[in-house]
Amino acid sequence: MEDKITIIEGPPPVFEKVNDGWALGLNESPWLYDLTLTQVRTFNGPALVERCHRVWKEGMTMYLHYRDEMGIEEKAPILAARSVDSEDGQVLLLWTRQLPEVDENELDEGDDLDDEDEDDNDDEEDDEEDDDQDNSEVG
Repeated sequence: MEDKITIIEGPPPVFEKVNDGWALGLNESPWLYDLTLTQVRTFNGPALVERCHRVWKEGMTMYLHYRDEMGIEEKAPILAARSVDSEDGQVLLLWTRQLPEVDENELDEGDDLDDEDEDDNDDEEDDEEDDDQDNSEVG
């Protein structure tokens, strides 16, 4: 069974974060993922949506296969699909699940906190050593 939709040509898809109430329900799981929407031009939108429905009916996962900006093959689980007609032809709307993007600023801030925690632990260890020395002198 075909469990993937492959983007053959054109630029990498643009994934937009989704905050719609009904769409957020698609992401119910014990892990945190970003729910995104991408639009892909196609010649056979209804057939691709039907393929998704067949895969989901079997209890399997449907994937969007594409190449990222660097040309590396990627895949994203498709959670919902819809085909719409536009002036330019058929467009396939795909709601996908992505790993959360990590902001470099968040990483930098986290690194600073870890360094401070280590410094605090060193200070505590020094205090304990001083206490041990004080106790040994009393005896």
